[in-house]
Amino acid sequence: MWLFFCAFMVFVMVVIGGLTRLTESGLSIVEWHPFTGIIPPLNEADWQRLYEEYSRYPEFQKVNGWMSVADFKSIFWLEFIHRLWGRLIGVVFFVPFVWFLVKRSIDGTTKWKLAGLFVLGGLQGVMGWYMVMSGLVDRPDVSQYRLTAHFGLALVIFIALLWVGLGQYAPRPVATAKSRRILGVLALVVFTALSGGFVAGTNAGFIYNTFPMMDGHLIPNGLFAFDPAWMSPFEDLKTIQFDHRWLAKLTFFVVLFFWWRTTRQDLASDQKKACHLMLAAVCLQVALGISTLLSVVWLPLGVLHQAGAVVLITATTFCAYKLRDPA
Repeated sequence: MWLFFCAFMVFVMVVIGGLTRLTESGLSIVEWHPFTGIIPPLNEADWQRLYEEYSRYPEFQKVNGWMSVADFKSIFWLEFIHRLWGRLIGVVFFVPFVWFLVKRSIDGTTKWKLAGLFVLGGLQGVMGWYMVMSGLVDRPDVSQYRLTAHFGLALVIFIALLWVGLGQYAPRPVATAKSRRILGVLALVVFTALSGGFVAGTNAGFIYNTFPMMDGHLIPNGLFAFDPAWMSPFEDLKTIQFDHRWLAKLTFFVVLFFWWRTTRQDLASDQKKACHLMLAAVCLQVALGISTLLSVVWLPLGVLHQAGAVVLITATTFCAYKLRDPA
């Protein structure tokens, strides 16, 4: 239950991160103090100092020069909460971990898995600051590569927490003929989510806001226009959105086909429920994705779409655990 709670906190962290990105609040804190950064501004002098620091960087100079100190506060607090929540996750993970070690209630294999998770959590903090640094140099925006890496590492930590937690909590499932294929489905779901990171990192969701057509065509003209062409899935906005659309469609049909084939087999009731949950989650996520696109990334829908990605990953991870080969 401790590991599941930590996974829930990571889920909340991803949602806060999505909200921070969509409100363009992530560059409001231009310094990283891992330990002293938990102290918020306490008086107007503190606010003025932080505002002056922010004003020396590209986002203020090129985009937000109109902001007063009061306006700055509105973007500061969200980034502050985002960073504070990350530190809180570290404490909630580390303190019980040490307690269980002292009590010798963790077996050797699990101990090293949990130690690895703690290291990954620390690296995630470093990755977050590495991402922010990319927006403090020339352009007033973070690198889409670093943002996607930051998001991807969060997903790795989340899946690992769920998997280790399920190993401690759930009974060993019965192997099925399709048990190995579900890992491929999970990989596709994660890959599709990461392609969404590039959409978010380049603001590619704010263009071509029609569905199923894109720029009047199923396959629009002008794809892979970036030079060199192989960089288009990462740099060209039209190609980035096109890739995410079609990966999402592929994911939906792969999950649907997997559900149809697998539930026809002789499965235990909990395995069938896991498959049904995965199908429901992918249907929800597709609906959220289309709604977010048509709304031109309305903030509540954008946040729900990012949360939906983690819900789908949760359901697919649970299904993978239930259908895995115990050997």
